[in-house]
Amino acid sequence: MKTIINKVSAVTPRIDVAGVDYGYPRTAVFRGLTLSIPPGAVTAVVGSNGSGKSTLLGLLAGVLRPDRGDIRGTTGDVAFAVQRSEVTDTFPITAAEAVMMGRWRRLGLLRRPSRDDRAVVDHWLVEMGLDGLRRRTLGELSGGQRQRVLLAQAFAQDAGLLLLDEPTTGLDAAASASVISHLRRLADAGTTVVAATHDAAVVDAADQRIDLDRVPPH
Repeated sequence: MKTIINKVSAVTPRIDVAGVDYGYPRTAVFRGLTLSIPPGAVTAVVGSNGSGKSTLLGLLAGVLRPDRGDIRGTTGDVAFAVQRSEVTDTFPITAAEAVMMGRWRRLGLLRRPSRDDRAVVDHWLVEMGLDGLRRRTLGELSGGQRQRVLLAQAFAQDAGLLLLDEPTTGLDAAASASVISHLRRLADAGTTVVAATHDAAVVDAADQRIDLDRVPPH
């Protein structure tokens, strides 16, 4: 099969988080958070539970808005893979249909998937070890298999900024190593990858580590 890697049309700019405050009712998450994320690299975001790893991804994705401060360099060309626990397994779609959802942003609501769209989806189903599971519904898959579907869906978006929340959770050593290899290849092709993680192997493979427990004045 022909190798397909995200076709990033232009290198995404550096992302600068400048003086960002964010919180929930009665809970401050960030106060004056300032950091930079380099383009075309893998950045691992680490920290204790409750340090704000998932919140930072939400802010970078534009799903959350800062209470104060600025986030510069995001373009809207974003793929965001949330934690598997946030996705219901009762949604009656197959693995292949779930991965094809990653193409919807480019397709719009009315266009049918093209040959290229189907090729991208087929590629990631194979790369993520899901080819034999493509017709199974999400509810028929194990937790690790659903995690790989979510990752394949994100990879299929061909986005310039790829945000991943605990991407290797529930995966065995071989599957985790495969995911890390894909992240490195995507970054080398120009994708900016940001992964919130507790996995030391992901951190070791990253170009930059951001520890939210140590980023002042968090």
